[in-house]
Amino acid sequence: MGKRPPNPSDIENGLPPLPPPARPPFRPPIPVPWYAWLVPLIFAANFVTFTITMYVNDCPARSDECLLFDVLGRLSFQPIKENMLLGPSIPTLKRLGALERRLVEEGERWRLISCIWLHGGLLHLLANMISLLCIGMRLEQEFGFLRIGALYVLSGLGGSLMSCLTDSRGERVSVGASGALFGLLGAMLSELITNWTIYENKCTALMTLILIIALNLSVGFLPRVDNSAHCGGFLAGFLLGFVLLLRPQYGYVSPKYIPPGYDMKHKKSKYKCYQHVFRFTSLAILLAGFIAGYAKLLREHTVGSEPFRDVN
Repeated sequence: MGKRPPNPSDIENGLPPLPPPARPPFRPPIPVPWYAWLVPLIFAANFVTFTITMYVNDCPARSDECLLFDVLGRLSFQPIKENMLLGPSIPTLKRLGALERRLVEEGERWRLISCIWLHGGLLHLLANMISLLCIGMRLEQEFGFLRIGALYVLSGLGGSLMSCLTDSRGERVSVGASGALFGLLGAMLSELITNWTIYENKCTALMTLILIIALNLSVGFLPRVDNSAHCGGFLAGFLLGFVLLLRPQYGYVSPKYIPPGYDMKHKKSKYKCYQHVFRFTSLAILLAGFIAGYAKLLREHTVGSEPFRDVN
């Protein structure tokens, strides 16, 4: 029904015309969480890789003391005196892509990425994969697989670079996804900082996250744990969080959700000014760090010696 035209008798009697109809209420749609499939895929890929590693290792072909030989056969673990984490031997890990600075300098750059898919043992694998599910599932549901996938791989690369650069003697053989996982923790911290205005109970969330990060970093001081990979992954993830995990400020509505002809009062920009400052500053620092670290790695040479394994 259209608006009723004013009645001439009403005008003659001094009565005001009827008010215009009220604007229909408008509410932006509630965001729908992403379907998390990449993190479970990474989870499965790590277990498949570990199974392949144990098959290639073939402990019974070289030792009579393999653990669980009657149950696992060719997939049985190295003796405890060789590997306390229930896993393969060091030569097997090196052959399949473990990180070793000397080999990286000799041209095997692919080890900077391949090492994050290998693990020193079943206990090492389980600890990392439980952390991946606890941290990664929520992040992928909120930010999608592209950003979380890039964050995971680039943080792992940052951890590998840091591990190589701090290995001055070139005798470390390092494997594990902990650098990438610490990158996810670092990104959670920077995401909280850059999206500060949309959070409730900000200080509680910040202190809880800092406590979790501190407890995880403290594990790096245990023997044979590659804490430099943890720190490198955390720093890379922290900077990447400012670049990849921005959220629109509170009150922002995307133009595609605004009905035609609807006049929005006090329209807000998508991001605040400080979010842009954090994003471009972090991107510059991140690029400079990767370029400088990679260039330094290619320039320096190490003295060869008998390697030992670190897990990260």
